Amino acid sequence: QVHLVESGGGLVQAGGSLRLSCAASVRTFTNYDLAWFRQTPGNERESVAAVDWSGGKTDYGDSVKGRFTISRDNAKKTVYLQMNSLKPDDTAVYFCAARLYSNSNLWYDYFYWGQGTQVTVSS
Repeated sequence: QVHLVESGGGLVQAGGSLRLSCAASVRTFTNYDLAWFRQTPGNERESVAAVDWSGGKTDYGDSVKGRFTISRDNAKKTVYLQMNSLKPDDTAVYFCAARLYSNSNLWYDYFYWGQGTQVTVSS
């Protein structure tokens, strides 16, 4: 069982930065790949960033490439999402997710989810 708790969301002006954190309560953190997704009301969930169990492989959604960075601290059992050059279109609820490590595409098969944290970017 994996329990995920996101934090760090809030209100920021366009062009600003935020760092989201997701702390995991799990016995062996390195057994899991991790990802961030986001969603706005009435829209499908969007893939934002993902990292494999080791931290050595990452992937990003096209809309955030070059602006967002995902990282993980296995000692602290925490995954981060550094968000720079934020735009109003980045406004969404951001969810952290985990899956048992896999060689499959980093975007699929996430079974464990956090409750989400709201990010609002004002223009």
